[in-house]
Amino acid sequence: MGSIYLIRHGQASFGADDYDVLSPVGVEQAQVLGRHLADMGLVFDRCVAGDLRRQQHTATAAFDQYRTLGLPVPALEVDSAFNEFDADAIIRALLPDLLDSEPDALEILRNAAHNRSEFQRIFALIIERWLAGTYDPPGLESWLGFVERVQGGLQRLLEAADNSQKIAVFTSGGTITALLHLITRMPAAQAFELNWQIVNTSLNQLKFRGREVALASFNSHAHLQLLKAPQLITFR
Repeated sequence: MGSIYLIRHGQASFGADDYDVLSPVGVEQAQVLGRHLADMGLVFDRCVAGDLRRQQHTATAAFDQYRTLGLPVPALEVDSAFNEFDADAIIRALLPDLLDSEPDALEILRNAAHNRSEFQRIFALIIERWLAGTYDPPGLESWLGFVERVQGGLQRLLEAADNSQKIAVFTSGGTITALLHLITRMPAAQAFELNWQIVNTSLNQLKFRGREVALASFNSHAHLQLLKAPQLITFR
């Protein structure tokens, strides 16, 4: 059987002007991941990422460790199907209707870096509304549209693969969540409960034969746990 390794990007710059940049911790996480994959003896036939910088930087930082060891590195391919959903657009679109019940929501979101637990609570409420699909304005990518986009990316991978290939996909937590929803058929709300637990640079393995795909492992981050450095285990 073939394997697809879904790898969440390293820690991004939460609370900064530009989120789509790896933090120093994110770069270190990616480097640790690369050494771990090399130690496991994994040689990849393909490497795919979305077109977000945090995804691509995680891929290059990880595979720089392969280059240092003289191991083969596949060319980085880009498929925007593996991009994260646009959280900023969803917040802008759905926040106004939430303010009646959560009047402090705007201030909480503006100061997200200083009150992460309250940010997470408000963000989860917004995502709950997005999943329901009843609040979406025209032009916003819906949850169903997002799932369809991600499914198209998976289908392209499978169509071009043979059953012996190992494929690394550097992506984001929401994309992994959509694939969990598709492959395991768990309800979207339940899938998002798992989304909040996905660690930066964690490994999620899919096994495939032809068009048949099964989940083999979820959210493995032993490469970080073995270092006994809690600061490297992050969720954004």
